This record gives sequence, C-alpha cells and structure tokens, in this order.
Amino acid sequence: MLPIALKLSTDFSDPITLTWLRFFVAALILGAWQWKRGKLQQFKGLTRRNWVYLLAAGSFLIVNYTCFVWSLRFLLPGSAQLSFQTAPIFLTLGGLFFLKDKINWQQCVCFALIALGILIFFHPVFEQTNQSSIWLGFAIVQLSAAAWSMYALLQKSLFSRLDPSNILFAIYLYATFIMLPFTSPSSLLDMSTQDSMIALFCCINTLIAYGSFAQAMRYWQTVQVSASVALTPIAAFILTEICVANSWWSDSISSSHADYLSLLGMFIVIVSAIAIQLISVSMQRKSSAL
Repeated sequence: MLPIALKLSTDFSDPITLTWLRFFVAALILGAWQWKRGKLQQFKGLTRRNWVYLLAAGSFLIVNYTCFVWSLRFLLPGSAQLSFQTAPIFLTLGGLFFLKDKINWQQCVCFALIALGILIFFHPVFEQTNQSSIWLGFAIVQLSAAAWSMYALLQKSLFSRLDPSNILFAIYLYATFIMLPFTSPSSLLDMSTQDSMIALFCCINTLIAYGSFAQAMRYWQTVQVSASVALTPIAAFILTEICVANSWWSDSISSSHADYLSLLGMFIVIVSAIAIQLISVSMQRKSSAL
C-alpha cells in the first residue's frame, strides 16, 4: 500500500521532509513503547562496534526511504516496485557472503523464476514512452534497493545484542536528528485533511511494515525474507488497479494496463515465492533430524 500513498505525497511534501516526519513519529511511538516495557536498558551493553553498525544501518535506511520517495516523481507505484525487486537478490547475496546463510539449487531456480515472473508481469512498463524519465527513476530505485539491503544485513547482525524494536527505535531517533537540517517542517502545516491522512498512513506504515520486517529477519533466513518481499509488487499492482477502477486520485494514479501475460507473470512469482518457503522448511527439518 505504501507506494500509492508515497506517490500521492509528492503533491504536498518533498521526499526528505516526508521521510523525516515518518521517522519522527515512529521514534516517538516506539520509544514510548520500549520505555514502558523497560527494554531500553539493552543499549547499556552495546560495544563501540555495535554502535557503528547501528548508525550505519540508520544511514542506509535514510537513503532507502528518501530515494524511494524521490523515484516516484518519475515512476508509477508499480514500476517503482518492479525496479526495487533487485533488493531481495541483493539481500540474498549479502546473506550468503556476510551471514553465511545457505541456499540450494532449488532455491536458486525459484529466485530465477521470480525474476522472470516479475519481468513478464510488468512487461507493459517497458513499452511506455518517456524512457529517459523511466531510466532515471530506475537508477534512483537501485540506490534505494542497495541501501535497503545493507540496512537489513546490518540489522540482522545486531539481533544478538538488541531486540528488533530497539534497533528500529535507535535508527528512527538517529534519522530524526540527522535529517532535520535538510527538511521543511513548516510546509507540513499547509496540508489539507486528505494530505494529513496520507501522511499519517505513511507514518503508521513505517511502524507496522518495518517492525514486521525486522521480526521476520530475526526468525527467518534472508532467502526466505527475500522471497516474501518479492510479492510486494504484486500487491502494489492489485491495489493500484483497485484505485483506478474506483477513480480514486485519478490525477496521480494510473493503470499499468496489465494483460493475460502479466497475470501469468503474477502466477509465476506467487508460486515461486511459496516454493522457496516450502524448500526452506524442508531443509530445516532435515537439518534438525541429523
């Protein structure tokens, strides 16, 4: 749902200011929640290396958030999600090289099918005009995807010292202060009621989506999380088409004009993502039995 809201936000806020607002609200809510639970004591046990990892993760997440919103000035929500699907591949490769996760040939085949399915699913995108704008948007999304993958890997390496909520709280608080000099908070005072609702949704999404992602990274291997993330553009496409069918925000949201070939691509992605999960479960059971 987020790409649609972010696309709408480009009418009333610049990417940096909106990203700062999302971090600020998330830091307030998550900080209060962790303080009430007595979980903030975990920070006392961090080493200098842990702090460096935490700040680096925060910096990469800032780049991820800001660049993705920026890319929506040049791409439709579905197109941006298509471009972002290199991120699961980056994450899987990072898990292999840095976290020593294991991946077998069946999972490799499934990832290849996911990539193929995504290309088939979004083939109408490549037929659009204004190619220079599309390629600029694609380059910005690739920067966002690379930064997201580095954030996720650093976050996973900190789970032995901090729980996911504390990691996110520290990142959000750090980002709030780092980004403040580059924002224009006063522009948010001119938002209409609808603009305020869109901004509020983006803030709540930051808490729920990234909180859920952090928990998934804690319990799953990167290959499993990557496969689930690959389903994101399918959901974005369906929700975009619902908006178009109901003439919601017609000035900003337009159809991707998917055909039967696109639906075939959707089917390939969904089946391959489910297959990766089943293969991962099978591998874990065999490992436990040995």
